[in-house]
Amino acid sequence: MADEKGRTGPAAVSAERRDEVRSVVRRVTGRAAGREDVVGVLLVGSWARGAGRADSDVDLVVLTAEPGRYVAEDAWGRDLALGELIRNRAWGPVTEWRYVTASGLEVEVGIGPADWARTDPVDAGTRRVVTDGARPLHDPQGLLGALVRACGGSAQVSSEPASLPKSRSGRGGGAATSRP
Repeated sequence: MADEKGRTGPAAVSAERRDEVRSVVRRVTGRAAGREDVVGVLLVGSWARGAGRADSDVDLVVLTAEPGRYVAEDAWGRDLALGELIRNRAWGPVTEWRYVTASGLEVEVGIGPADWARTDPVDAGTRRVVTDGARPLHDPQGLLGALVRACGGSAQVSSEPASLPKSRSGRGGGAATSRP
């Protein structure tokens, strides 16, 4: 299948895949914005740096004041219809929940404490994740923006992955979920 620029092969991203990625990002961001314990949502990896491909997974980091609420069960992923849980494991302070949708899209949600985003100093592992591509999606306290800047990037809160064009209506992803 060819993408909008006529490219074919694994790098081509169909409109359906873009819509699915956009939907996942919006569902997670919307749920996070409605929870007082969630202090930030960060899109990381290829979709954040504008290099998402048809075979790229969606990588999200959700930071919360209460990470223990999410470690014990998969209720959040089920409620958000992220697909079948295929892996759950800890990576230091972050617990990975990896899902696969019916279409084969893999979605990784890492749940961690707010101090994962500390900037003085930035943890080496956190720095690797952020410098590989990071886009704050929900950042009410500016915590993630400060982290991205501390890692040498520029931070603009956006509800859309970088590699997804604005919606067909031209309105884009709506308002970002950041407060001054």
